[in-house]
Amino acid sequence: MDLTQGTTIEKQKRAKKTMMWFAMISMTMTFAGLTSAYVVSKTREDWLTDLVFPNAFLISLFIIIGSSISFYMVKKAIEKENRSLATLLLLLTLVLGTFFVFMQFQGFADIMDQGYYFTGPSANIVPTFLYIIVVLHIVHVIVGLIVLLVVIYNHFKQKYKTGQTLGLELGAMYWHFVDVLWVYLFLFLYFVR
Repeated sequence: MDLTQGTTIEKQKRAKKTMMWFAMISMTMTFAGLTSAYVVSKTREDWLTDLVFPNAFLISLFIIIGSSISFYMVKKAIEKENRSLATLLLLLTLVLGTFFVFMQFQGFADIMDQGYYFTGPSANIVPTFLYIIVVLHIVHVIVGLIVLLVVIYNHFKQKYKTGQTLGLELGAMYWHFVDVLWVYLFLFLYFVR
């Protein structure tokens, strides 16, 4: 590989990472708007104060943090040329991500078991806000799971090697972003009631 080709590849890598940053900033602004609307709506007379925050959301917090740790360790395993460990960690991340989505729906079930609904004549703005914010995050996690499946596929095709991990890095950037986003949303929704 000559110097010009190496420079072109490096520019492409930077461009792809910059596009990922712009996407993450855009998603951040969406959730900033939703959480701002939540804060403004707290002055409503019908704002619920007795809704018990679902334990499933707390459990999912630890699940998503674990998935972030396992995804982080994938690159380390690839750099050490430990493909079997990388495979195990990628599959673990996929299982944890899927379990995270399951626990989110358990949280919704818990809210409905308390008698609070997201739509209909007995709906209230608080569970509706929770539903909108959490479902939008779930959509981003599902996109992350699809990205993870692509990363796993490319891993099995042996596309990732030391120094050649751009796809893995982009997937990890997105996954870690979604994880940090849930930590923020969890803390926000738990403490700002």
